[in-house]
Amino acid sequence: MSKEKKLKKPKIKQGRLEAREARVGYLFVLPWIIGVLAFLIYPLGQSFYYMWYNIRITPLQTKFIWVGTGNFTQIWLENPEFPKQLVTYIWQTIVEVPVIVVFALIIAMMLNGKIKCKAFFRLIFFLPVIIVSGPVMNMLVSEGASSIPAMNTQAVVNAMDSFLPYSVATSIGELFSNMIMILWYSGVQILIFLSALQKVDPSLYEAAKMDGGSGWECFWKITLPTIKNFILLNAVYTVIFLSGNEQNELINMIESAMFSGTKEKGYGYASAMAWMYAVIVTLIVLLFFLLLGSKKDVYDRMVIKRRRALKKEERLVKRIERRGERNVRKLERARKSHKYKTYDGNGDY
Repeated sequence: MSKEKKLKKPKIKQGRLEAREARVGYLFVLPWIIGVLAFLIYPLGQSFYYMWYNIRITPLQTKFIWVGTGNFTQIWLENPEFPKQLVTYIWQTIVEVPVIVVFALIIAMMLNGKIKCKAFFRLIFFLPVIIVSGPVMNMLVSEGASSIPAMNTQAVVNAMDSFLPYSVATSIGELFSNMIMILWYSGVQILIFLSALQKVDPSLYEAAKMDGGSGWECFWKITLPTIKNFILLNAVYTVIFLSGNEQNELINMIESAMFSGTKEKGYGYASAMAWMYAVIVTLIVLLFFLLLGSKKDVYDRMVIKRRRALKKEERLVKRIERRGERNVRKLERARKSHKYKTYDGNGDY
């Protein structure tokens, strides 16, 4: 059995147009890469180094005193406000993120419909993202513009405290008290949902309506599966935005600990708090990813299963071919060494 030469796949040379598009793509990504390397990786490593030390800034130099896990122990044993605020943040984020995402989806669907002055209404919903930020937001919150005056939030908390844990009831109460401010945070999410809805093929809705599908069925069968990845994107964006917002008590606590003049606190103490906070934020992002992550449908699973079966058959065929080649080589060696005698046809071997 002769060996068949395996044909090598010809290498496809990249065209000039593709090479130019690749260079343009790298050029667009380059500012982001420079920003990550300069303003994210280095400060991240610096804060990771700081959290193991007690840092004291003097007029002559900066002293680094190794404390190991002392900063973490001090936070959990001597600062009861930090764990309390951490639990409150977790419940508030879990409650507020679905509210913001659902509200943004509803407004985006309304703005994507056939209405007059569509661009004007889109401007109205996105304008708070530009105007209400930083000092303006702090001023509005201090004046009580972020809450509904006629709503008695304490009564809501007392009503839910009877059958829910106090931290959960408080988080829901904060949701009602800051309802206007939370809805102000949905401008970017509305814009993302609008871009997703505009990419849905209108022929899908036309075909569904011809088959008797209602608007509710079109939403569940066409719209929602199409924009599922954008729902995850908006959920992750909302978690990150709420985590780094200037109204977050944990951010203010970390900032005050960083610029504290006491010997116990400082950059190392604040870095330890920031890393614990970052771990909690990462876990919340992973939670929403597990809940909203795209799962492969039945057709995709069947395709993957078929590909695995084909690869298994190919491996089996190659194994049989190699076994046959080994048997052929053994027979050839046996004939050369005269271990087997041939029959001459006259009754003799």
